[in-house]
Amino acid sequence: MKVHPLLIELIQVFVLLFAAPLFAGWVKMVKCWSQGRTSPSLLQPYRDLCKLFSKDVALAENASWIFRSTPYLVFGVTVLAGGIIPIISVDLPLSATADVIALVALFAIARFFTALAGMDIGTSFGGMGSSREMTIASLAEPAMLMAIFAVSLASKSTSLSQMAIVVSQGYSILRPSLAFALLAFILIALTETGRVPVDNPATHLELTMIHEAMILEYSGRHLALIEWAKMMKLFLFITLGIAVFFPWGIDAAGGAAGLASSFLIMSLKLGISGVGLVLIETGLAKMRIFRVTEFLGSAFLFATLGMLSFFILE
Repeated sequence: MKVHPLLIELIQVFVLLFAAPLFAGWVKMVKCWSQGRTSPSLLQPYRDLCKLFSKDVALAENASWIFRSTPYLVFGVTVLAGGIIPIISVDLPLSATADVIALVALFAIARFFTALAGMDIGTSFGGMGSSREMTIASLAEPAMLMAIFAVSLASKSTSLSQMAIVVSQGYSILRPSLAFALLAFILIALTETGRVPVDNPATHLELTMIHEAMILEYSGRHLALIEWAKMMKLFLFITLGIAVFFPWGIDAAGGAAGLASSFLIMSLKLGISGVGLVLIETGLAKMRIFRVTEFLGSAFLFATLGMLSFFILE
């Protein structure tokens, strides 16, 4: 039985909303196991969100409309990004009109308004975090575009659904262009999601914070929306990497049986990706903020090598 594309889109958004906190709980659980600590429940992120939604919002007197509206904008933009990435199916209505360039633009909009909100109140930590975030963004976004473009050369399209279809039909990940692009994407994903070694999402040490410094003044439902969007962004970058480099198992026919099978395969891939993320984080130490530029420079170099190797070797 064929499922209507609009229904597939709604199912995918539903999966994004409710699977992202579960994936964040899985990563935290595996990380605790790897460090020999007692892990929280897999459902702890849901409890944290419910607790934040139940609390009142505390706003500074000089908070403008930017500070008040940024949590809703960031949350909405992240959900919209989830409608572009083929998570369980490539038969998405938005895939015909939105591609990887639009996806990067959506993430840039969320980052831009978060940085503005960090500076809006006028605290020193907010301004410091916004400055660091924009510095990192100026290096991460071009590198991400270059990495995805290396894959788009093979598919002759910047559509994520088309890339997934081409790679799943036999374009091997062992090709030099895709191997370099994958290395670049891993470095970029660690940066964009604020994971070790670039940032530490579990710390509030002021001198090392990047993303957390911009949202220190948020509370209540505003903080809940930002934290939820943060979990979804991690989920989206993992699924983006799966869709572009390991798309095998993503449904292409739009049938109910294919969607169910795609969901199970995606769950398995996410579980393995969570373990891989924990291995990276536990095996590396957080780097100094001034070394992040070299880290992202390496990502840009790998992405450039991927594009050059496509023209030279393929």
